[in-house]
Amino acid sequence: MKPIFLCAINNILSGTCQEDCKFCTQSVRYHADIERYNYKKIDQIVSEAKLAKENGALGYCLVTAGKGLDDKKVDFVARAAQAIKAEVEGLNLIACNGTATKEQLLYLKKHGIDSYNHNLETSERYYADICQTHAWSERYTTCENVKSVGLALCSGGIFGMGETQEDRDDLLKAITSLHPESTPLNFYHPNPALPIKTRNIELAEAIDIINKARTLLGEDTLLMVAGGRELLFNGQENKMFEAGANAMVIGNYLTTTGLEPKKDQLMLERLGYEVATSCDTH
Repeated sequence: MKPIFLCAINNILSGTCQEDCKFCTQSVRYHADIERYNYKKIDQIVSEAKLAKENGALGYCLVTAGKGLDDKKVDFVARAAQAIKAEVEGLNLIACNGTATKEQLLYLKKHGIDSYNHNLETSERYYADICQTHAWSERYTTCENVKSVGLALCSGGIFGMGETQEDRDDLLKAITSLHPESTPLNFYHPNPALPIKTRNIELAEAIDIINKARTLLGEDTLLMVAGGRELLFNGQENKMFEAGANAMVIGNYLTTTGLEPKKDQLMLERLGYEVATSCDTH
């Protein structure tokens, strides 16, 4: 069995987004009960990167709330990336900062970012039902920009937000058309403050999505089970790996608590999987 690639997320700017994405607690519009703060101290980000590496993570994602990058965010993420690279070896540094131009992405690449995460979230057809403040096309263009500057692309979506089977299939096709190096599959986690109150997905459907994604994306793409994993696969994680996943997020998510990394390590050990120790997964 191939080793499982672990990734950790750091929310370095939280809960300040002005957009109206109905699935996201980071939006100020819905007044979700989350921790909100401006830029974290860089030494704290570095310390948390060290802890993530100790817990087996090879991917480390720096996330900022908001629609996209501006000069201040670009500079801050670049400085954080340089500080991490100076003290922590072997991490694949991922930036997740919304829409981005080629110039902004090149600057991040120059300062230590290896990969850029920007999810398409859902099909182009369904997107207007969950967000009106920006268009799906902006997301797709950002992903194209990532590829054009030579950064690795991490792009996926969220399932269970009320979309149809056709929407799910179209999302997977759109992701595949971008040829991402990694794809996170998120499963909607309801929050009482959000307009989307329930999730329309069951375990069997999630397994089918992973299976289809693996078939479409091929064997070289890291296929990562991310948000909502604990809700669907609790005690049945073997099924997500058997369906084709070979990566997962450990620790907390952006505004949602995940499992203790030690529990995930024990789970992988129990299932007979090793944790990847190198970013070269092929």
